[in-house]
Amino acid sequence: MRVGLLGHLLSFTPGYRRAGVSRYIEALVRSLPDADPSLELVVFTNKAASRCAREQIVTRVTWAVSRLPTQRPPVRILWEQCLARAATRRWRLDLLHAPVNVVPLAGPRPLVLTVHDLAFLRYPEHYPPLKQRYLAALTRRSTRRADLVIAVSGQTRADVVELCGVRPEKVVVVPNGVDASLRPVRDAGVLQAFRQAHGLPNEFFLFLGTLQPRKNLEGLLRAYDRARADLSLPLVVAGARGWRESKIFQLVRELDLADRVRFTGYINPDELPIWYSAATVFVYPSLYEGFGLPVLEAMACGTPVITSATSSLPEVAGDAAILVDPHDTDALARALRELASSPRLRAELTSAGLERARAFSWERTARETLEVYRRAMERAPARPAVVERRG
Repeated sequence: MRVGLLGHLLSFTPGYRRAGVSRYIEALVRSLPDADPSLELVVFTNKAASRCAREQIVTRVTWAVSRLPTQRPPVRILWEQCLARAATRRWRLDLLHAPVNVVPLAGPRPLVLTVHDLAFLRYPEHYPPLKQRYLAALTRRSTRRADLVIAVSGQTRADVVELCGVRPEKVVVVPNGVDASLRPVRDAGVLQAFRQAHGLPNEFFLFLGTLQPRKNLEGLLRAYDRARADLSLPLVVAGARGWRESKIFQLVRELDLADRVRFTGYINPDELPIWYSAATVFVYPSLYEGFGLPVLEAMACGTPVITSATSSLPEVAGDAAILVDPHDTDALARALRELASSPRLRAELTSAGLERARAFSWERTARETLEVYRRAMERAPARPAVVERRG
């Protein structure tokens, strides 16, 4: 089976594009060939990503590198909608997998599509208008055109069925995994040296994610302010700037939290295990997530978690985290106080989180994704045979 994977969103450049969907694509590239040695995986990407990918991803894949700068959104969209059809035929693919919400709307099938979330439909006001309209229109059409849709959670599956009008039997849940490198760093000397190097205290709350409205950082700041008289732990906010983040910094000033809240900026994925392990509590009160990978990563590193009792987050966290209504500032403030003051509860959540994280792996994701490929090939309309001309 020869499968093409649209990897133009694969990025190794520091910033919010390095997180999220880029890490999903990278995990598939690393895991799919091992899950099925007979698979021929062709990854379509750009020069900027392929140079780093060849160095960092040592696996049996073919890199199909575009001459166009598809790391730029307008160029990527042009490639996907105008050039992917010819590329699919040129590489004689059995199937094309679009790993981020949008498939080519013309060209050969079968097609598999991964939908990570439909936040742009649930919370359209949180997105730049042009981006929101593009995603809404193209994702709806893509979910209907694809032969099968992978949803990364039950919540996302329900959203695809409800908001895109897709038949339930066409949407398959394949959860994300957690990388094997995400595990507790227990060496006290290593942790102390890390804290000193980054100017971090021995204990702190950690939020990690792209700075954007959906992550509910304003709600977290208000809850932290409400509980601050009872808290000795500062709040460290790690992650790249996304969009509409200026209100976050404005609120820090309004609440006079500059001496209690620190923004680190983008975090190198290679450093994630030590960031999670160095933190006392991980707080992720997002309004909506298609999966919520940081929650799982924190658990895998043994860090107690507070997260939202909404969207997909209870699916990921199970009973291994404190779940709160992200709109309830008082409830979030109580959770901060409770975990900050109770080493016993933190230890219980650490143990439960480690056990919970073991249920998720990229190897499992790869195996289940391959099964979707096989089902899609069975469902797709028969294609005319390709006749090679010789002469």
